[in-house]
Amino acid sequence: MSRIGKLPVAIPQGVKCAVAGDVVSVEGPKGKLSFRVRPGVRVEVAEGKVVVSMTGTDGQAKADYGTARATVNNMVQGVSKGWKRTLELNGVGFAAKLQGKNLVLSVGFSHEVSMEIPAEIKANVQKNSVELESANRELVGTFAAKIRQVQPPEPYLGKGIKYAEEKIRRKAGKTGKK
Repeated sequence: MSRIGKLPVAIPQGVKCAVAGDVVSVEGPKGKLSFRVRPGVRVEVAEGKVVVSMTGTDGQAKADYGTARATVNNMVQGVSKGWKRTLELNGVGFAAKLQGKNLVLSVGFSHEVSMEIPAEIKANVQKNSVELESANRELVGTFAAKIRQVQPPEPYLGKGIKYAEEKIRRKAGKTGKK
């Protein structure tokens, strides 16, 4: 049984949670999110808390139990505080800019890379950093990973796109000895 799944999710002030059948809806100041619960898991809202319980006994129900609780918790935090992810561009001439609903990256290719920003994400761009913000944690993480995938950091000079908190393991270059 999941240790995460046992913990109830506290609902902060200004956030509304509702369960209709197998769909959990959460609404707050930052937006509205919904999640479809898999069979074998039950979600209930009571006394300002969301409680997730397991109704099935098979292995899939056990796996979905903790995942459902974690997803509901992420939704509650997202609509109340929001989720942020910051990426840094390291390299000579590396830059990012916004053009309408597109993020345009100049990262050492012969051409610029243009990526469409999803409607739920707010992007803030300085010259060498991109900050993504949304109520949906999964969407922010997925889009940040797609941006990083354009030019991942390399281990010798550290050039590329990396997460702000990421540490790049550097390798030693050539020694020059014969």
